[in-house]
Amino acid sequence: MQLPEITLPKVELPFDIPVLLHPPIDHFAIALPVVILLLELMNLFLRKRAISGLSFFLIFLTVLVTVAAYFTGLVDGKEAHPALSEAAKATLSEHKTLGIYLMLGTGVLLFFKLLSMLISKGVMKAFYLLLLIVYVVGVFEQGKEGGELVYKYGANVEQVKSLDDKIFDLEEALEEAAEKTETVKEESAPAEPKPAPAAVETPVAETASEATIPVPTENVTEPDVTVPSAATPEPELPKTEHDKILNEAVETLKTEVEEEVIKVQRMPEEMVQPKIATH
Repeated sequence: MQLPEITLPKVELPFDIPVLLHPPIDHFAIALPVVILLLELMNLFLRKRAISGLSFFLIFLTVLVTVAAYFTGLVDGKEAHPALSEAAKATLSEHKTLGIYLMLGTGVLLFFKLLSMLISKGVMKAFYLLLLIVYVVGVFEQGKEGGELVYKYGANVEQVKSLDDKIFDLEEALEEAAEKTETVKEESAPAEPKPAPAAVETPVAETASEATIPVPTENVTEPDVTVPSAATPEPELPKTEHDKILNEAVETLKTEVEEEVIKVQRMPEEMVQPKIATH
C-alpha cells in the first residue's frame, strides 16, 4: 500500500550533517518503540506508575530520534540518489514518505500516552495501545525498506558506487569501440564490381556444307572431290586446327570454282547455223 506523499517545509540547520549517520540512528528508532510496546504490555499486569513514566520518557526520546533519523536520511538519500536505478529511486521515495509518517506518528503517540496517564480509563489506554502496535508494524516495514535499499540496490555503499562507475566507463568504451569497428568496416568494404561487358559474338567460319558457292548452270564440269572413306577415319585434331584446315579447304575450293567460271565465260559461243528449208 502506497501512502500519500507529505511535503514538509524545508528547514535549514545551523550545522552540516555528515553522510552515513542515518544507519546508526535508525537502530534506535526501531528498537525504542519495541521496548515501549513490551513495557506497556507488561504494565497491563503490573500496573506500576514507574513503568508508565518510563514508557512516557522513552516515547519522548523516540520523537527526538525519529526527527534525527529524518534529517540524516535526507542527507544520505541525496547522496545515494544519482547512483540508484529507477526501481531503487521509487523504493527510496516510498521509504522517505513512510519515514515522515512515522516521525509525525511519534508526536501522536506522545499525545495519547499523556491522555492515557491523565484519564485512567480502559478505553483510552486500549486506543493508545492499538496505536502503539500499528506504529511498531510501520517501524518494521521501514526497516525492511531500508535494508532493501542497502543490500538489494547498494545505496550509499562505496564499493557498489565504485563498481557502477567502472561499469559506466566500460559501457562508454564499448560504444566507442563499436563505432570505430563500424567505421573501419565501411572503409575497408570492397567497391561493388562493375558489370562485365556483354560478350561479342564472333562469326564462326561457315562449314563446307553451309558455304554457298556460285556454280554456273551450263558447261561447268564438277571438280573431282575425293571423299575420305569412312573405314579410314582421319585423326582427330584440335578444334582450332580443324576449323583452320576446313577454312583453307573452302577457300581453295572457291578459288578453283571461280577460275573455272572465268574460263567458261571466256569461251566463244557456239555458232548457230540457220536451218535452210528445202522443198
